[in-house]
Amino acid sequence: MRSSVIGLDIGGANLKWASPDGIAGSRPFALWRQPDGLAAALGELLRDAPAHERIAVTMTGELCDCFTTKREGVAHILDAVEEVANGKPLHVWTTDGTFLDGRRARHAWLQVAAANWLATATWAGRFAPQGAALLLDAGSTTTDLVPLWEGRPMPFGLTDPDRLKTGELVYTGARRTPVCALLNGEGAAELFATMLDVHLLLGHRSVAANDLDTADGRPATRPFAHARMARMLGGDGELIPTADTLDLAQRAAARQAEIINAAARMVAARLPERPAVLLTAGSGEFLASAVTDPPHGWPDICPFSLARELGPAVSAAACAYAVAVLAEERVG
Repeated sequence: MRSSVIGLDIGGANLKWASPDGIAGSRPFALWRQPDGLAAALGELLRDAPAHERIAVTMTGELCDCFTTKREGVAHILDAVEEVANGKPLHVWTTDGTFLDGRRARHAWLQVAAANWLATATWAGRFAPQGAALLLDAGSTTTDLVPLWEGRPMPFGLTDPDRLKTGELVYTGARRTPVCALLNGEGAAELFATMLDVHLLLGHRSVAANDLDTADGRPATRPFAHARMARMLGGDGELIPTADTLDLAQRAAARQAEIINAAARMVAARLPERPAVLLTAGSGEFLASAVTDPPHGWPDICPFSLARELGPAVSAAACAYAVAVLAEERVG
């Protein structure tokens, strides 16, 4: 099988690829811990991808604190991609909604940094071609909320700092967010547990005994999630009843939903009319319930799940899929 182009989305914690025909994959990679291993990790990632002639690239990993500046981060990531590409042309997505080659992308580093959300919104807008809509793309670390009008993105911010101010970037996700960030001083202010544990206990995520990417390096199962949450209460899995950790998980999830709902309302208020459609994507797509479900959800908004439409693998790698499709359509 050969695809003319493969899309890459290079984040700080995950690497994702997708082809325009709807095949996708991902792998965890802690870029901030081993930046010099990025090229090797990308090479391993692409072994599962179809043969391809070009690579479309978008990224958020430049924010990692292993880089002194975003400019340095963008250059480092492009170096790694060029090493793996081995001479194949690169098409680097920007917040201008265009593709640049590798050389020009280095000069336009601010437009290249954290542009992946715009690729998803530009592509996904075709599923809501009329009136107002909202895209909610929830990942392991952040949630993007992009306003759409007549199928086109209408963002009020383009860079991470501006998007944080406008509510279009919310720093809470389905996996990596520390639980202590959501408890307003309740419990230990320590990275004992993450929202992965919360959503494991609440049944929002499937257990995975071979998944050790957790706060303590132990498996992503409910017993270990209980133990991690118990430490948030100053105890351990033996001392703290499961009812107490479940209650803590419910409170953390409710607070996360409030934050996402408030941001969605802030973003939607800038559109000419109330959004009729909610496009949802990402590995944390279930967080869209903050916008759709009682008590604070919008009962009249119509959810459109990209996971149901294209499959969970493509939805989880939506940014990589979007740049692959856009590059195929625009660059040829």
